[in-house]
Amino acid sequence: MYRAYSDMREANWKNSDKYFHARGNYDAARIGPGGKFAAWIISDARELYPAVTGSGAADSAADQEANRWGRNGGDPNRYRPPGLPSKY
Repeated sequence: MYRAYSDMREANWKNSDKYFHARGNYDAARIGPGGKFAAWIISDARELYPAVTGSGAADSAADQEANRWGRNGGDPNRYRPPGLPSKY
Protein backbone atom coordinates (compact mmCIF):
# COMPACT_ATOMS: atom_id res chain seq x y z
CA MET A 1 0.00 0.00 0.00
CA TYR A 2 2.88 2.34 0.72
CA ARG A 3 4.21 1.84 -2.81
CA ALA A 4 0.86 2.85 -4.31
CA TYR A 5 0.71 5.90 -2.04
CA SER A 6 4.27 6.87 -2.94
CA ASP A 7 3.54 6.43 -6.66
CA MET A 8 0.39 8.54 -6.32
CA ARG A 9 2.37 11.37 -4.75
CA GLU A 10 5.09 11.09 -7.40
CA ALA A 11 2.66 10.93 -10.32
CA ASN A 12 0.61 13.88 -9.08
CA TRP A 13 -1.90 12.99 -11.81
CA LYS A 14 -5.39 14.46 -11.93
CA ASN A 15 -8.21 11.98 -11.19
CA SER A 16 -5.80 9.17 -10.28
CA ASP A 17 -6.79 8.84 -6.61
CA LYS A 18 -9.23 5.96 -7.09
CA TYR A 19 -6.74 4.05 -9.25
CA PHE A 20 -4.07 4.21 -6.55
CA HIS A 21 -6.58 3.25 -3.85
CA ALA A 22 -7.57 0.17 -5.86
CA ARG A 23 -3.95 -0.69 -6.69
CA GLY A 24 -2.75 -0.40 -3.11
CA ASN A 25 -5.50 -2.68 -1.84
CA TYR A 26 -5.01 -5.09 -4.74
CA ASP A 27 -1.27 -5.38 -4.07
CA ALA A 28 -1.81 -5.89 -0.32
CA ALA A 29 -4.51 -8.52 -0.84
CA ARG A 30 -2.26 -10.51 -3.19
CA ILE A 31 0.11 -11.11 -0.26
CA GLY A 32 -2.53 -13.27 1.36
CA PRO A 33 -5.22 -13.11 4.04
CA GLY A 34 -3.01 -11.01 6.35
CA GLY A 35 -2.38 -8.48 3.60
CA LYS A 36 -6.07 -8.30 2.77
CA PHE A 37 -6.90 -7.77 6.45
CA ALA A 38 -4.24 -5.07 6.82
CA ALA A 39 -5.52 -3.31 3.70
CA TRP A 40 -9.06 -3.38 5.09
CA ILE A 41 -7.94 -1.88 8.44
CA ILE A 42 -5.73 0.79 6.86
CA SER A 43 -8.30 1.76 4.23
CA ASP A 44 -11.14 2.01 6.73
CA ALA A 45 -9.04 4.04 9.16
CA ARG A 46 -7.99 6.39 6.37
CA GLU A 47 -11.57 7.04 5.30
CA LEU A 48 -13.07 7.22 8.80
CA TYR A 49 -12.63 10.98 9.37
CA PRO A 50 -14.46 12.19 6.23
CA ALA A 51 -17.23 9.65 6.80
CA VAL A 52 -17.78 10.81 10.39
CA THR A 53 -17.55 14.56 9.77
CA GLY A 54 -19.46 14.54 6.51
CA SER A 55 -16.73 16.56 4.80
CA GLY A 56 -15.98 14.87 1.52
CA ALA A 57 -18.30 11.98 2.37
CA ALA A 58 -19.14 11.29 -1.29
CA ASP A 59 -15.46 11.20 -2.24
CA SER A 60 -14.72 8.99 0.76
CA ALA A 61 -17.46 6.57 -0.30
CA ALA A 62 -15.98 6.43 -3.82
CA ASP A 63 -12.53 5.79 -2.34
CA GLN A 64 -13.95 2.95 -0.27
CA GLU A 65 -15.56 1.44 -3.37
CA ALA A 66 -12.16 1.48 -5.10
CA ASN A 67 -10.55 0.02 -1.97
CA ARG A 68 -13.03 -2.88 -1.90
CA TRP A 69 -12.65 -3.45 -5.63
CA GLY A 70 -8.88 -3.84 -5.37
CA ARG A 71 -8.98 -5.77 -2.11
CA ASN A 72 -11.37 -8.30 -3.66
CA GLY A 73 -9.09 -8.92 -6.63
CA GLY A 74 -10.62 -6.48 -9.11
CA ASP A 75 -8.31 -5.03 -11.75
CA PRO A 76 -7.16 -1.57 -10.56
CA ASN A 77 -7.07 -0.41 -14.19
CA ARG A 78 -10.85 -0.02 -13.96
CA TYR A 79 -10.05 3.30 -12.25
CA ARG A 80 -6.99 4.23 -14.31
CA PRO A 81 -7.26 7.81 -15.58
CA PRO A 82 -6.53 8.57 -19.24
CA GLY A 83 -2.92 9.44 -19.92
CA LEU A 84 -1.45 8.17 -16.64
CA PRO A 85 2.11 7.12 -17.53
CA SER A 86 2.58 3.37 -17.94
CA LYS A 87 5.22 3.50 -15.19
CA TYR A 88 2.29 3.37 -12.79
